[in-house]
Amino acid sequence: MAAEKPTRILNAAVIVAALGYFVDIYDLLLFGIVRTDSLIDLGITGDAIRNQGEYLISMQMFGMLFGGILWGILGDKKGRISVLFGSIIMYSVANIANGMVTTVDGYAFWRLIAGIGLAGELGAGITLVTESLPKEKRGYGTMIVAAVGVSGAVAAYLVYQVFQDWRLCYYAGGILGLLLLFLRIKISESKMFQDAHKSTEKKGDFLSLFSNKTRFYKYLQCILIGVPLWFLVGVLITFSPEFAKALGVQGYETIAAGKAIAWCYGGLVFGDIASGLISQWLKSRKKVMALFLLLNLIMVFIFLNAFNITTITFYTLCFLMGFSVGYWVLFVTIAAEQFGTNIRATVTTTVPNFVRGSLPLILLIYSLFRDSVFDGEILKSAMIVGTLLSIIALTALWKLKETFDTDLDYSE
Repeated sequence: MAAEKPTRILNAAVIVAALGYFVDIYDLLLFGIVRTDSLIDLGITGDAIRNQGEYLISMQMFGMLFGGILWGILGDKKGRISVLFGSIIMYSVANIANGMVTTVDGYAFWRLIAGIGLAGELGAGITLVTESLPKEKRGYGTMIVAAVGVSGAVAAYLVYQVFQDWRLCYYAGGILGLLLLFLRIKISESKMFQDAHKSTEKKGDFLSLFSNKTRFYKYLQCILIGVPLWFLVGVLITFSPEFAKALGVQGYETIAAGKAIAWCYGGLVFGDIASGLISQWLKSRKKVMALFLLLNLIMVFIFLNAFNITTITFYTLCFLMGFSVGYWVLFVTIAAEQFGTNIRATVTTTVPNFVRGSLPLILLIYSLFRDSVFDGEILKSAMIVGTLLSIIALTALWKLKETFDTDLDYSE
């Protein structure tokens, strides 16, 4: 059995995981912030900016799909710390290389590599935190990680406002990541992992998630409850200038995706704190998750019907939508608490990356409705897709067990 866990919430594991996730989100959302300006600088114009933007973000997400599996398996076989080191080295180098690209294909390659690197950060960090704190406090630990982490998107926007150069923003992200490596030298593996690592049980067996019917359904449900968040961020917020134009927002020409992302993630910081605190108060993950999923659906409906509003109101709605998807911390914590130590890192790393990696499929479904069903009408298309994803998520959540009081010191 694992030794007694530290009672101090703000321990080294929480601090390092939070800072790592901060840099992770900085890089993950930076492309959305500099998308238009970077593509124009590379010679892309007109509708090709949207099309090439979808292509590049899809490459990044494909990288995260592959990286999620890679780092998840390594996290259970070699340790959570090894993933934290390896992933940040990879995406820091990729960040710097992104600042040097001269073609869209080169851009796509390094977004793919960055995606692979970014895939390991959150899962390994959350796994380490949940295993390092007692069950009555681990919700606070993951809340801190998420709240600090998602503020990286706001930082990315502010850095871009200061530098006004997309290449320098990528360099800054790479340097931040490399500096973070020095903080990780003194942290150690959780005692829970060390004990499990000594056993003869099979560890990091990704295929075991598919070989058992009950385990597979539970794994799938963990993924589905997070998909509405990435639809909101990856479609509604990332392509906010297009939605602002369709809504007839006053002064829609001035709406910038980067600013919308910053406002959205500003709201997400407060949403993560609120959902984490309410979860601890109610001693339930599922009830709060359901509340935020419903709030998210309401906000999507309000946003897509906000015609002729001012730019200030538009950005305020972006903030409120961000708050409504502040269940990200609960979503990842639920995934970590559903499975045993010998496969926990695999699950906790792959689940959020499969959610992020679902964006190409979401974009495909959205584009089918937009181009084939509603003849270019993006508002109706987005409402249909958003509603369907929310219904699926709520159904999946209903089938999952409550894990607030679950003792994590066990193996599958």
